[in-house]
Amino acid sequence: MNSTATSQGVKDAMLRISEYVHRTPVLSSESINHLTGCNLVFKCENFQKVGAFKYRGATNAVLTLSANELQLGVITHSSGNHAAALALAAKKAGTKAYIVMPNNAPEIKKLAVEGYGGIITFCEPNQAAREKTANEIIDKTGATFVHPYNNKFVIEGQGTAAFEMLETLGYLPDFILAPTGGGGLTSGTILAALNFGTSIKIIGTEPSLAGDAKISMNTGIIQPAFPQQSIADGLLTSLGSMTFEIMQNHISEVLNCSEESIIAAMRMVWERMKIIIEPSSAVPLACVLENRSKFENKTVAIIISGGNVALNKLPF
Repeated sequence: MNSTATSQGVKDAMLRISEYVHRTPVLSSESINHLTGCNLVFKCENFQKVGAFKYRGATNAVLTLSANELQLGVITHSSGNHAAALALAAKKAGTKAYIVMPNNAPEIKKLAVEGYGGIITFCEPNQAAREKTANEIIDKTGATFVHPYNNKFVIEGQGTAAFEMLETLGYLPDFILAPTGGGGLTSGTILAALNFGTSIKIIGTEPSLAGDAKISMNTGIIQPAFPQQSIADGLLTSLGSMTFEIMQNHISEVLNCSEESIIAAMRMVWERMKIIIEPSSAVPLACVLENRSKFENKTVAIIISGGNVALNKLPF
């Protein structure tokens, strides 16, 4: 794909997917504001279909396919929220979704994909095996590959979360913080914000144990993913060529945070806001907790990316 994701593309995606996705709430907490010293608002994509923002990008990508492409189905390799999102988006569009998953994927994620009608093929848990298996299925079925983040329509779809949030707020925050893994949500957020001007600082956030995006921004070269050690399992991937370019041109900075801060932030949201968020969603708040002086007395918007968490494996 040689087309580039754009700010106009986010507006087009808003119209395209509006009847298929939830318009999720924007919430705040006086007690968290007091604890952090800033005015925080949270765009709660944990209330999105499949429990994550990923449904926006998957739906937008599926709805841009031709009738012939839809007949042949879609395919991706993912063990996370994108797999479930694409399976449901395909089901709603009346087509098949072929999902390549590593054989060590969590049982709860396998069940989610199956529940949404995804056709799972298991492979060895490495990138080469994922790509080889996906290519074999594409050769056999002619299905269209939908990358989890390095795809124009996926990026523009993810940007609708921030666009909705800014519409709902009716004012411009000083900062928007988004969790950063492959960069689909972060780059989509950048493009969405540009529709409202250039005054908002967009900050990517990631665990220190998965700090490849910060290094990528500092060096100008996409860094490979770190070893998978962070609790924020949704952010353990490197940037894509498309997301990297958008972030390079527009991102304010990328902040890292500790595992201890992620757990503290996750617990804070559970206890103070009474909502379930997954570890990856807690990373932006963790970065606020570690950088209080930067955000003091500022309005900070945070995108809560999802709420899919194994309740039998809580870190607190």
